[in-house]
Formats: sequence, structure tokens, C-alpha cells
Amino acid sequence: MKKPSKWKIKRKKQLNRSKAGNTLLFVIMAICGVFMALPLIMIINNALKPLDELFRYPPLIWVRTPSLDNFKDLYVLMSNSWVPFSRYILNTVLITGFGTLGHVICASLAAYPLAKHDFPGKKVLFQMVVLSLMFSYSVTAIPNYMIISWLGINNTYLAVILPAFAYGLGLYLMKQFMEQIPDSLLESARLDGAGEFRIFFSIVMPNVKPAWLTLAIFQFQTLWANTGSGFLRSEQLKPLQYALYQIAAGGPARQGASAVVQLIIAAIPITFFIICQSNIIETMTTSGMKD
Repeated sequence: MKKPSKWKIKRKKQLNRSKAGNTLLFVIMAICGVFMALPLIMIINNALKPLDELFRYPPLIWVRTPSLDNFKDLYVLMSNSWVPFSRYILNTVLITGFGTLGHVICASLAAYPLAKHDFPGKKVLFQMVVLSLMFSYSVTAIPNYMIISWLGINNTYLAVILPAFAYGLGLYLMKQFMEQIPDSLLESARLDGAGEFRIFFSIVMPNVKPAWLTLAIFQFQTLWANTGSGFLRSEQLKPLQYALYQIAAGGPARQGASAVVQLIIAAIPITFFIICQSNIIETMTTSGMKD
């Protein structure tokens, strides 16, 4: 009897896992999820707690008598400030928006020739970028301040926005993603008469969408938490984070408003991350390319 060819035999690989194993895995994941969500749950509940529950020991996770008095206290404090609250919001939007957009564009434009072109000193430049990732912000704070002072842009929005353009992590991330794009695709575009900028914006950037969306998330979170205290001296140029931290440092009488401040500080980056995360997952599932 002739044996069937190995090319005609089709077998489906199935995971041999019992119901007990699935249940155990679900329980472990649920426990891990609860621990990860516990800090966020406490932040939300603390914002709704009256002062007597905020000072109770041991602290309560769940609020007993929800109240919006903390939000009212924060509104009163911000209304009495000689700088309007809307001014702090505008400063944060300008710094975060232009800083994130500029960093994504600059990092992408710098990463494209490093990933897809050959020129003298290419490896040395990239090694310098990788080396820059080893230095923390505290190490480069003094050189950054000196450069900003020499440029004459201290105490302006540019003092916070321009340094955001030059983070080495963004360039490194974009270069690694751009190297996955087939060279044959770019050569085909050149044969069709497309220029480098047309190739960059029409082919390269759409295919590395997961990279620059991830980069936008990181940069947004970094700039959102920036108080600008090192470069901005004028109160009218301070971002929202500075005003919120000043309220939080007001002592026990402002603990209610401080709890609301913590909620605001955490809510905006989390919301931005959730919005961008869905786009990243959708793009990653449809952007696989092979040479």
C-alpha cells in the first residue's frame, strides 16, 4: 500500500491544555490585572473622598461617602490665582503639542538616511546616538541650560520645546523600524520618478506608523510631566503641571485638592495612551512586509 506523500498530509496544531489549566491561567491573569489597576483605583477614589476619609488610618481603598468638594476646592484655588487657569492649559498644550510633533518629525527625518542611505561616518553617528541613551537628564541638565542661554531663548517656550526635538531614543527607535522596509520597494519608487521626500512621506512614514505612534506616546508623557522650572521663570509661561504641583504642596488643608491634582496628572497621559494604543495594535497587524 502506497503511503501518502508528506506534502499531502495536513495537520492542525492544537494547544493541548486542560480546562483546569485555562482556569488557573485566567485566575493568575486576573490577580495580576487587579494589582496593576489598584493604584489607579485608589487615585480615583481619593479624589472623591472627603477630608476625614483622606486622613483615616489605615487608609480606605473605596470611598464611603463620595463628594465633589475636592473638585470645588481645586476650582476655587485656581480661580483665585493671579494667572488664569486657562493660561496654564494653553502653555501645556503649546509645549506638549509642538514638542511632540517636532520630535517625531526630526527623529524620522534623521533616522531615514541612517537606515536607508550610505555615507561616510554613518556608523559613528549612530554609535553616538546609542551612547547618548546612557546619560540621564541630570547629567545633561547643565550643558542643556548653557546651550539654551547661549541661544538667547531662555524663559521662552522654545527653551522647553527645542530640547524635546533632540531625544536620542526617538531616532534610535525610528531607525530600527525603517530598516525593516524592503529596499526593493524604495528602488521601485525611485524608478517611477519619486523624490526622496516623496518616498519618505508617502512610503516610509505610513509603513512605520507603529514606531512614530509609540514615540508620540513617550514624548507626550515626558512633556506632559515637564514643569519647565529649569528654563521658565515667568509665571505666565508656566505649564499646568507647575500650577498643580504648587497646589499639591500646600499642606494638609489642600489634601483634597491635591488628590484631584493627582487624578488630572494621571488621567490625561492614560487617555492619550489608550487612544494611540488601539491604532498601534491595528497597524501592527496589517503592516507586515517581506522583501
